Amino acid sequence: MLEDERRRDAIRAAKLYYLDDHNQSWIAGELGVSRATVSRLLQYAREQGLVEIHIKDPLKDEVTLAEKLRDRYHLAAVKIVATGQATGEEKGALVGQAAASYLETIVENGDTIGIGWGKTIHQVALALRPEPLTDVRVVQMKGAANNQEQPTYAYESIQAFATAFHTFPEYLPLPVIFDQATTKQLVESDRQIARVIELGNRAPIAVFTVGTVRDSALLFKLGSFTKEEQNFLQQHAVGDVFSRFIDRDGQIVSPAINDRTIGIQLDQLRQKKHSVLVATGLAKVPAVAAALTGGYANTLVIDQDAAMELLRMGAG
Repeated sequence: MLEDERRRDAIRAAKLYYLDDHNQSWIAGELGVSRATVSRLLQYAREQGLVEIHIKDPLKDEVTLAEKLRDRYHLAAVKIVATGQATGEEKGALVGQAAASYLETIVENGDTIGIGWGKTIHQVALALRPEPLTDVRVVQMKGAANNQEQPTYAYESIQAFATAFHTFPEYLPLPVIFDQATTKQLVESDRQIARVIELGNRAPIAVFTVGTVRDSALLFKLGSFTKEEQNFLQQHAVGDVFSRFIDRDGQIVSPAINDRTIGIQLDQLRQKKHSVLVATGLAKVPAVAAALTGGYANTLVIDQDAAMELLRMGAG
């Protein structure tokens, strides 16, 4: 009988403390007992399983998620960015800041940094802070826009990178995808263009994002493809890496289109000391998964929601 009374008192004290948010002194007065007795009742409630306390630690969740992704895709580093209720643009800015902070830890004197372009890379560029390093080079690793109607942020991004690292940018001022492979091959044979491409190939650091195959994808808006080519890519690819379209296994889906694309070849990314994939948003998750499956990145910077979806996809 005494044990039943103790349990009832413990439950009542626990409800007043955990649910109604009263302090122990107030509860002592309400129950007509000492504060020490209330403390013992609360301890008893926990020991008997009458109260269970669960602590959700977002930092621990991010660490665990990063570890799982690192193991699954054999990555050197994974940075998960908690974005809470942030909007799409706000998420992009937060992920960009995280990627910029990571770059500050890996870039060394004499390094060459190769970059892609797009909104995500521009957010990284905007977040970079001037670094006290010497002899750093920044190179564009794929051609820029086919027209000027859609912003690619290629020029703005490489300029911001160059400013942060006190250097001059190495441009690749060409369309990213040519109409004819023969034209692209002829252009690549130019000594200056060949020099910039080789500089990108030898760069120990690559920073890039992935594209989707949605109708709103930037490459489709740039007018790089015929309607038939776009339909083919949407049916067979899940996204692009450096404007080279890949399937879910990370394989090129159209060698013919790939031969018209100017910039770093995907197998070169596997050779980088730091191949940093930066992505945000659920729409990019299939392309991120494909790029990681293909082994084109050894470092991932991604928002938490996208990371969770990436892990779910890999388990399916």
